Amino acid sequence: MSKVFEDDIEATEFLLKILLERDDLEVIESKGQVSIKNLLGRSVRLDIKAKDNTGKLYNIEVQRADCGAGEKRARYYSSILDANSLLPRQNFENLPETYVIFITEHDVLKGGLPLYHINRKIEENGMTFCDESHIIYVNGEFRDESNIGKLMHDFSCNNPDDMKLGLLAKKTRYFKNDEKGLRRMCKIMEDFATEEINREREKFAIALLEDGTLSISKIAEVAKLSEEKVKELAEQIKTAV
Repeated sequence: MSKVFEDDIEATEFLLKILLERDDLEVIESKGQVSIKNLLGRSVRLDIKAKDNTGKLYNIEVQRADCGAGEKRARYYSSILDANSLLPRQNFENLPETYVIFITEHDVLKGGLPLYHINRKIEENGMTFCDESHIIYVNGEFRDESNIGKLMHDFSCNNPDDMKLGLLAKKTRYFKNDEKGLRRMCKIMEDFATEEINREREKFAIALLEDGTLSISKIAEVAKLSEEKVKELAEQIKTAV
């Protein structure tokens, strides 16, 4: 699903218009498998990160396992979006409106609803706390003839020919059946494996840098990274501190 929407503004806009039930939304950027590093905490990989023409940010996560769609995970992803949205000394009012959207295989919130909108409220009077941070859960079990129902049907289809929404079927068919799409997927998986290896090497190098026993050159040797990369990681640690 990440590849269907990655760098595909048309498909991501189509998806968000259905999920947010809006016709005026215009996506200007869409990327899949976006890594956001946190040197002092847990880094994350976002399935889809998008931006619209008003500056709003969207993170869409497709989760099959119920344990991967917990409330605190949604909270953390929302905080990661915030933490990486402002430049140093930039005013807090410049923080963009954000949406973290979990599309889950099952109805993890168990309310029988197609959509669950989570927004902060003031408990004493029920007024909305307007921090412009939104979390939405989409029930993957929901089925009817609405656009949400058709979309959830299509997300569960293995065969693009069984899909009800033409655009999604077309995009999926390319990666499943088209020779060029299949070759692209093979290359993507190779790049993904290489990226995972490099990420583990960087984590190892960071641990050695924090230990402070070894020199930059020795850390580069044992972590199998370039000295330039290790120096970059060391500078990032200093900046974070």
